[in-house]
Amino acid sequence: MRYSVFFIVICFFFLTTISGQERSNHAKKFEQLDNMLRSPNEYRGADGAPGPGYWQQKADYKINCTLDTKEQRIDGSETITYHNNSPVAMTYLWLQLDENEHSPASIKHHMYPSDMGKVMSENILDRLEAVTQLGKYGVKIKKVVSDKGAPLKYVINETMMRIDLPQPLKPGKKVVFSIDWYYYMIDRMNTPSWGRGGYEYFADNKNYLYTVAQWFPRMCVYSDFEGWQNKQFVGRGEFALTFGDYEVNITLPADHIVAGTGECQNYKEVLTSAQHSRWTQSQSSAKPLEIVTLTEAKTNELLPISTRKKTWKFKAKNVRDFAWTASKKFVWDAMPHYNELGQKVMCMSLYSKEAYPIYNKYSTKVIDHTLRTYSKFSIPYPYPVAISVEAANGMEYPMISFNPGRADADGTYTEGSKNAAILVIIHEVGHTYFPMIFNSDERQWAWFDEGINSFMQFITEQEWDNNYPSAAGPAHTIVDYMKRPKNQLEPIMTNSENIIDYGNNAYDKPSTALNILRETIMGREAFDHAFKEYCRRWAFKHPTPDDFFRTMEEASAVDLDWYWRGWFYSIDAVDISLDSVNWYKADVDNDPDKKLDTFRNVIHKPQDFLTKQRNRAQFKKFPVEKDSTISDFYNTYQPWETEDSVDLTIQMTNDSLMTKDEKEQKYGSKNYYELQFSNKGGLVMPIIIQWTFEDGSVEVERVPVEIWRLNEQKVTKVFVKNKEVTSIIIDPYKETADIDESNNSFPVREIPTRFQLFKTHKYQDKPNPMQKARDRVIKP
Repeated sequence: MRYSVFFIVICFFFLTTISGQERSNHAKKFEQLDNMLRSPNEYRGADGAPGPGYWQQKADYKINCTLDTKEQRIDGSETITYHNNSPVAMTYLWLQLDENEHSPASIKHHMYPSDMGKVMSENILDRLEAVTQLGKYGVKIKKVVSDKGAPLKYVINETMMRIDLPQPLKPGKKVVFSIDWYYYMIDRMNTPSWGRGGYEYFADNKNYLYTVAQWFPRMCVYSDFEGWQNKQFVGRGEFALTFGDYEVNITLPADHIVAGTGECQNYKEVLTSAQHSRWTQSQSSAKPLEIVTLTEAKTNELLPISTRKKTWKFKAKNVRDFAWTASKKFVWDAMPHYNELGQKVMCMSLYSKEAYPIYNKYSTKVIDHTLRTYSKFSIPYPYPVAISVEAANGMEYPMISFNPGRADADGTYTEGSKNAAILVIIHEVGHTYFPMIFNSDERQWAWFDEGINSFMQFITEQEWDNNYPSAAGPAHTIVDYMKRPKNQLEPIMTNSENIIDYGNNAYDKPSTALNILRETIMGREAFDHAFKEYCRRWAFKHPTPDDFFRTMEEASAVDLDWYWRGWFYSIDAVDISLDSVNWYKADVDNDPDKKLDTFRNVIHKPQDFLTKQRNRAQFKKFPVEKDSTISDFYNTYQPWETEDSVDLTIQMTNDSLMTKDEKEQKYGSKNYYELQFSNKGGLVMPIIIQWTFEDGSVEVERVPVEIWRLNEQKVTKVFVKNKEVTSIIIDPYKETADIDESNNSFPVREIPTRFQLFKTHKYQDKPNPMQKARDRVIKP
């Protein structure tokens, strides 16, 4: 029988590579995700890009509203033009009535378990009776009519309203209808039914600060991948919305300062001449310029509310929502930002005197920095304004965000308070990108905007100050969460309303996973290119996680299915254990009867030697298990009897033709380290090894994740070093979120307990302002 040299070489390579490796455990961690993702079609391609048949709906709004500052009530009338760009004829439309979450009938007030503790706060007790205190809240619909004034039939189901059309709305056609409505605003700081929009009351001077959000009937998304997104709004899973153009007129007392989504069309009418002059100057200012000064704001808040009315007029194009703010208390500053295309963006901040020490110094500058950083990693900021409003909470809408950041009563603030304000401003302004431009469905996937945005927030924080104390992003920050018992964990892909630990699962774990993906798995260049390509493809569209996963792979040529499967679809943790270390030196004597006294195993004491007579069978099983006897690396190999024997001998094992001196010169000084690893956490990851040598030098070696492909639980690998090793550490830079460092080193290092770490922390007796800021960002 003839065997080709090529065939024998391949067989030899395969046998020597996998010999000794168990292959029975194969849990499909490296299988492709195809069966878990939606099938590609003409609307969404297999490459993650919009398909040739991609479509999306459009909704344009004209809204006139009035704020009654005595009744705390908003009355509105809106006309909606809905464009049906789908291939489906529509017989009804769904709209969102988010303010109905505060209605006593909302399931929000009945769906959560409750129990009694030994100590109960007033707030908790009030929440137990929330339904009895919410009688007047929720949207009241006064009428729904067609563009010809004919009444339209409608049905309200909690936070959703269906309008039945008199005739089907055919593809490519539009329908125009109008809705009149009103609702009473909640005290968002004290009402048991917490909400994003509402008012804050300042008792010391009897003033209000209004954040008006999710306030008008808005079109639900109708998409190719789920039809109508009309899941009820219960407060956490935010919203999916349709892009469109807005014209909004806001009438309220003349002494209130207003800011909103889009550009104000009549500043000359609503500002004083001095204020309008400052607004004009701010267009070219190199630093934030006060349009409404601190002195003006302090004077204004002490005066009675004006009986005169003014109407502020706004326009916004290609946005998915509209929000606004108003108060007598506002200081207002502004400066221009220029995007990569040279287009001017007005960065603006509005804040009360209580926030002046922090916001006047930092807020608008942080907006400018945020736009610059996010644009670098995605697309140039496309809108004409970006606004930060200090409102003692954190929430985002197109071009405007509400953030915390007040100083102490005496006007001072700590470094932590400053950093906390910067953190939230970056996060909420950043949301103008995710999801306001890359328009994901927050009701379905919280991580898809919060997690991606938190990842970008981390990068922006570090580019603001490379010593910024980021609370999330680096791999080690998620370890405490991932080491919890399995019954306290859930996959990142869990639906927004079903998440137990919302902060860790929707914000921190996905942001950490993306940071690890960028820094350790793909590398910055490959990640940044793929991420930017995703942003280019899906700006002003409705992406899904499937589109993101596919684009990141397609644009980088990196197979990431194992990563999405492990980090996003499972609750596995990273725990790679260094189980054994065997150290070998080669015997070059070639005497089959000589014991190999120079082979040493560093797991045992240095004087303990393992010996083994050389034989070909043991060689074929190399590398050996740690408790086996050692085979000689240089056995006299006997090739198969073929006509190619001579060539094969030379090609595969020419050591028998070498002299002892030649072998000594080539192999005598080398050190062979056989390391055995086990995957105790379940989540496969690259193995990052730091070698420290006898001469004090250090080398970091990276073993690709593919080493786990044939056995996801245990692998052995031999490393050849020219110098003797004194210590080995796995994941030396804490890049992989390994939950147990005690099994990551040889010799074994003593890891300090959390109590020991706490005792040595210089801030042990001080509250953590970064945690407080993070709590404000995370919606309850």
